Amino acid sequence: MKSPLLTLPGAVPAEGPDEGVAAHYGDLFREQRALAGGTGLVDLSHRGVITVSGEERLSWLHLLLTQHMSELPAGRAAEALILSAHGHIEHALYLVDDGETVWAHVEPGTQEALIGYLESMKFFYKVEVADRTADFAVVHLPAGSIAETSEGVVVRETPHGRDLFLPRTDLESYAAAHGPLAGIWAYEALRVEQHRPRLGFETDHRTIPHEVGWIGSAVHLQKGCYRGQETVARVHNLGKPPRRLVFLHLDGSEVQLPGHGTPVRLASEGEEGRQLGFITTSARHHELGPIALALVKRNVPVDAGLVAGATAAAQEAVVQP
Repeated sequence: MKSPLLTLPGAVPAEGPDEGVAAHYGDLFREQRALAGGTGLVDLSHRGVITVSGEERLSWLHLLLTQHMSELPAGRAAEALILSAHGHIEHALYLVDDGETVWAHVEPGTQEALIGYLESMKFFYKVEVADRTADFAVVHLPAGSIAETSEGVVVRETPHGRDLFLPRTDLESYAAAHGPLAGIWAYEALRVEQHRPRLGFETDHRTIPHEVGWIGSAVHLQKGCYRGQETVARVHNLGKPPRRLVFLHLDGSEVQLPGHGTPVRLASEGEEGRQLGFITTSARHHELGPIALALVKRNVPVDAGLVAGATAAAQEAVVQP
């Protein structure tokens, strides 16, 4: 969906997976500083919104998701994954239960496939699954924001800020009252700084949760009965993930950032060396300069200098080898 906030002065449309909202509103670093300082608002209205209602919603979701859902208190935010039978990540859900309904936002365009899977697993459970993307928009308020929320608006509060499930008809008026606006580039730069993975960016068709740091935050290790659990338990208890997420400080002299999929190699081997991984997300940070997340092979030394394409990079381990 194309956000009405794209018509505001200075709005520059984002491309790719984030098409439909603003990349920035004319001043990327000012927008980042505002978010880091606890002010501003990010339009995430391109994300999919689904709801699960019914008296058995929590116990039913507990059987399908990697997160412990059966006793989730109302108002407590949670992250959860849906895995393939082989333990590969297929969906990531950002959840909250309002006491009657579980609300979740998901990556843009993934809600249809997700709902198709959930519908196929309903059987005789007393649950109703609905796509609410056309009626509700996700808005993000940073940690420390004192912006008020209207009565009845579902809020998902995390250490990184609040996600609001706002009626789409209220998006423009709420943004006007609780600006300044920050674009998705500013939001993504802070996400990279915080080492938080994102489906489709830090993941590919064979990513397992251990590789990107979702164990603990989105995967509960003391529950069973979900698809892919055997892989999760086996790797956690007996093995090691084949790849690991790293945070990169990039050479600031380069004009262009290495894009998603850019090969990562050892600096000592240069651009002709063996590919050991790839860039997942890169960003320009208002304090740290050019930064990125990358997925590399587990056996890459944690103190090794790396090169992303032609850009020198110093790594920090996010997932320990």
